[in-house]
Amino acid sequence: MNNKEPFSNGSFYFTFARKVKLKFSLFIPAILWFIITTVLLVLPGPDIPSVGFLNKIYFDKWVHAGLFGGMTVLFSFPFIWKFNATKKLLIYIAIVCALYGVAMEYVQKYIAFERDFDYFDMVADGVGCIIGYFVSTFFKRRLEKKSSAI
Repeated sequence: MNNKEPFSNGSFYFTFARKVKLKFSLFIPAILWFIITTVLLVLPGPDIPSVGFLNKIYFDKWVHAGLFGGMTVLFSFPFIWKFNATKKLLIYIAIVCALYGVAMEYVQKYIAFERDFDYFDMVADGVGCIIGYFVSTFFKRRLEKKSSAI
């Protein structure tokens, strides 16, 4: 195993615990995005503005896709930047973000005030995570090309 790809041998947890040392500061944007997303998803229903034409273009679904796509990219970035993360790791990050989206729908159903449970929100979250994965792999390829040209 070389130092550039610590996740390539399939033992993510063992390798992560022993070899990978990421600075906490690299995760600050992702953590802030996570907090903002959580706050937005648990806002009481009456506090969310409703505009008629936005409902026609399914704006809520676009917001869900954007929030979870952004979360996937931001949590992937430190691994891409520092350790040339494998596609497998990026898939894991996307899956965890999608599972968080599913969990938040249940939070909206059972805990949040006047919020609705919506399977299509889960689909939008998942689509956002898939888009985030592809954006992350795009950045990964760009960084690899840039580092190989040096």
